[in-house]
Amino acid sequence: MAADSEDELRERRQAVRDLGAALRDLTDAAVSTEADTETLREITAQVRALVPPLDAVRRERGQLAAVDDGRRPRRLYSPAVGPGNPIAPPMQVEIVDGAAVGTCTLGLAYEGPPSYVHGGMSAMLLDQILGHAHAAGGAPPGMTVQLSLRYRRPVPLATPLRLVGRVERVDGRWTESKATICTADAPDAVLVEAEGKFVVPNAEQSSRLFGKVEGLVK
Repeated sequence: MAADSEDELRERRQAVRDLGAALRDLTDAAVSTEADTETLREITAQVRALVPPLDAVRRERGQLAAVDDGRRPRRLYSPAVGPGNPIAPPMQVEIVDGAAVGTCTLGLAYEGPPSYVHGGMSAMLLDQILGHAHAAGGAPPGMTVQLSLRYRRPVPLATPLRLVGRVERVDGRWTESKATICTADAPDAVLVEAEGKFVVPNAEQSSRLFGKVEGLVK
């Protein structure tokens, strides 16, 4: 890739991150607001006016986003960790001593019981951190084939969270891992725990299940 193209791609990725951040702020304001009805109607009209320019050039199912060149381990539009996706927290993940450690804070957009996180959001984040744990040892991308959760305590909103995923067993193409959600201030008090099983599909399985994704680098 030419230097100019690399610079352009870098700028585009930053623009994607900036738009994602702005839309997260908008989403947080939308689910938190107690503004009057007329204000809501005015904002609705303004937001709808923003859609056509973005919708004019769009990708479809099976087409990789231009900012994800197929080699990046973290997709910018992931619903769990993608900074360009306004529904993502996004969770930040790093590998520490072979474990995947994720951090995020969830606002009112993720509320289930009042003041606590929806359980489905916990499941998505745990599945994501287990996937990072699977990949931490250098394994090819794997698929979740089994995920079991135990909800011990409610996960609080507006509170820094810490997720940790570790591989417990590797058997050929199969990986078994465990993960937890705690608050950052009480990392030993488990709120939700999960066990997951991942498998690396062979070429035939991958083709049968997913077909061909345009732009994906093998």
